[in-house]
Amino acid sequence: MKVLASAPGRAGILGNPTDGYGGAVMSCSVTERATVTLASAQTLRARVHLVASGGANRVLSGELRQREDLHLRGDELDVVRAVARFLGRDGFAADIDISTEVPLRAGLAGSTAVLASLLAGALLLDGRDPQPDHPQYRYLLAEMVRTVELHFLEVQCGYQDQYMTVFGGLNYMDFRGKELYRTLDREPFATIEPLGQLLSNLPLVVISTGQERVSGAVLKPVRDRWLEGDPVVRRGYREIAELASHGKRALLAQDWRAFAQLMNQNHSIQQQVGASGELIDEAVDLARQAGAWGAKLAGAGGGGSIILLHPDFLGQPGEALATHPIARALLARYPQARLISPRPAPGVTCQALG
Repeated sequence: MKVLASAPGRAGILGNPTDGYGGAVMSCSVTERATVTLASAQTLRARVHLVASGGANRVLSGELRQREDLHLRGDELDVVRAVARFLGRDGFAADIDISTEVPLRAGLAGSTAVLASLLAGALLLDGRDPQPDHPQYRYLLAEMVRTVELHFLEVQCGYQDQYMTVFGGLNYMDFRGKELYRTLDREPFATIEPLGQLLSNLPLVVISTGQERVSGAVLKPVRDRWLEGDPVVRRGYREIAELASHGKRALLAQDWRAFAQLMNQNHSIQQQVGASGELIDEAVDLARQAGAWGAKLAGAGGGGSIILLHPDFLGQPGEALATHPIARALLARYPQARLISPRPAPGVTCQALG
């Protein structure tokens, strides 16, 4: 049996990173995707073909025969190790090939897109596919991806990445009741409101700077401060969640000036909390100086990507904007940068090939 699975990356438009704090987030998929093929085999083998955020290609392969081979080692095969451990059977065997167009460690959920694809494919190959036609399928799969990422990959994370890579599209997401982590069987499902059919073209572009970062390294210190009751973090994240609520009205009204202002406020609060990072702050400042109406971090901060708003971007794919003055200013500063378009795209897909 052979299985093909795929999932998109995403760009946080407004409200991030309150998805881990009971907040609300507006997020859109990107057209770039991760793709995983799995074939029945006698042992567990994996090949990972990756494009780093700076554009460099690399391949890592390995055979995982013994229980100790499933211990995390800090490389790209860890996602395979984590899924194998989550499935809970030493006998899980497959020939796995992983590739992705989403820049990794760039704040675009590239690693989660790989994980969502791999887990969906592994469940189908292993005969435990959670019934794709069932109404709760995507909710349950998103929570399973979140469980693997937090407890088996040991990455500090919220819920935006998992729900977006599984659901895809353009969504307003409410994470109330999910600020304190629970076991998989007790986690409440998030509320997902699809907006892509109402508004498919957005005046947004993402600039992936080429500077890699690991989301868990950025999120954990802020999470610790939030748990300790730090008033700056607590108040700041309440305010950011409210911005997402106001942003839904501005987005649907296509009031781009108002929406841009909310984006700028979102980033300003992240700066006050100390969670954006010098590189992202520099990129945001440069974008605004070059004429962007709105600019903010697209992920957790600390490097990675920013998302920009300008009416000239409406309906234009990222690569077509390379000559725009705003893009030119950023590409001159970050020669390895990539232009990526947030577009409503399908979430995780999975099919048996025979």
